[in-house]
Amino acid sequence: MDKNEFESCDKTTAYKALLWGLCFFNALILERRKFGPLGWNIPYQFSSSDLAISQAQLMVFLNHFEKIPWEALRYMVAEANYGGRVTDPNDRTAIILILEDYYNPSMLKPNHKLVESGKYYVPTEGPLDTYHEFIREQVPLNDLTEVFGLHDNAEITAAINHTNDMLGAALALQGASSSSGGGQSMDDILNELASDILRKLPKNFDMEAAAKRHPIKYEDSMNTVLQQELLRYNRLVSVVRTSLVNVGKAIAGEVPLSPELEEVCSSIFNN
Repeated sequence: MDKNEFESCDKTTAYKALLWGLCFFNALILERRKFGPLGWNIPYQFSSSDLAISQAQLMVFLNHFEKIPWEALRYMVAEANYGGRVTDPNDRTAIILILEDYYNPSMLKPNHKLVESGKYYVPTEGPLDTYHEFIREQVPLNDLTEVFGLHDNAEITAAINHTNDMLGAALALQGASSSSGGGQSMDDILNELASDILRKLPKNFDMEAAAKRHPIKYEDSMNTVLQQELLRYNRLVSVVRTSLVNVGKAIAGEVPLSPELEEVCSSIFNN
């Protein structure tokens, strides 16, 4: 931002405080995407043009009106500029409520706290350089989950998502047609891995024998649970066994390669 532009509003104090709030809001809604559905139901592609038009409108509204038109400002940002991209009803409610934290009369108070801990707050009014210094020296390097209104455990979800994306990209770069050090093709490796897992796969439990050995009776209710778990386990093993057999058949060209089977092949190949 240009220094002259930063000082050009008629209501300089209000402009600087609310511009800080607007930029903070912009950063927050972008960073919420890393939490997946905890942040937004749909990961919207908010752009720099949304921030630019909201900034221009902020200056126009402050210069034109004697009193700050809070409702109009909030409407233009949360429901028109940024909100124009938001399609999910719950996300629309969320973005409106989030903006209210940064577009309200309290923002005009000196060093207004943006979170309960006080780690994020509005900087003291000054030239543009002091705001740059404040960001470098005072704003926490790692995002605190409280600023998103989320529990600390949400950071675990974000870390898992980030790791999966990074490893997924690495695996995608590897290429499906790559060969191993021994010159084996992907089909050879898949066949070998699928056959190895198939050999190690245990047999299904004998439900009749289990029912005789652990009969369902009033005095021992855990036998009911045991038989339910055996049934679930048998279903799971059967699905795994069928998938592994079909992998071999698909490689031989005996069955079509469905999307589900292709995903199985990819997962086996990537260990």
